[in-house]
Amino acid sequence: MSFEWPWQYNFPPFYTLQPNVNTQHKQLAAWCSLVLSYLQYHKLYTIDVLEAQESPLFNNKKIQRKFPIEAIQVVLEELRKKGNLEWIDKNKTRCLIMWRRPEEWGKLLYQWVSKNGMTNSVFTFYELSNGEDTEGEEFHGLEEWLLLRALQALQSERKAEIITLSDSKGVKFF
Repeated sequence: MSFEWPWQYNFPPFYTLQPNVNTQHKQLAAWCSLVLSYLQYHKLYTIDVLEAQESPLFNNKKIQRKFPIEAIQVVLEELRKKGNLEWIDKNKTRCLIMWRRPEEWGKLLYQWVSKNGMTNSVFTFYELSNGEDTEGEEFHGLEEWLLLRALQALQSERKAEIITLSDSKGVKFF
């Protein structure tokens, strides 16, 4: 199964930031949705702005249209406002993308733990993101920085406690 591009992807005006405020608002919403679903499908968590312009996400070779760097930054800033992005550097050239916010990942983790009767259990971060028991779960393969944030969200809800084990980090679920 390959990635399903939305209809706008093959619509040339989609690659030019629209001057009409209402139209631009809809365009940015469509771009934000596209970025998140594309990265989710490919399980990507970072974007390099300069490299992004050459990726299929922002460069449709079929219709020979490329989204300008300035417009890409507008879309990424919109994602930051929604809580789906954090800049890695001050120059805003690289960013972390969260196609699900940490609270949403935490909820998925906790549902899995509860469904499998594993509350009051301790797991290493590795077991949660790469263990055999989590294969097939949406959070399997989750990068450690995002897993940590998801667990911190659960910790603030008093559903988990992050602990330091001898050679790694772990978590106890309540």
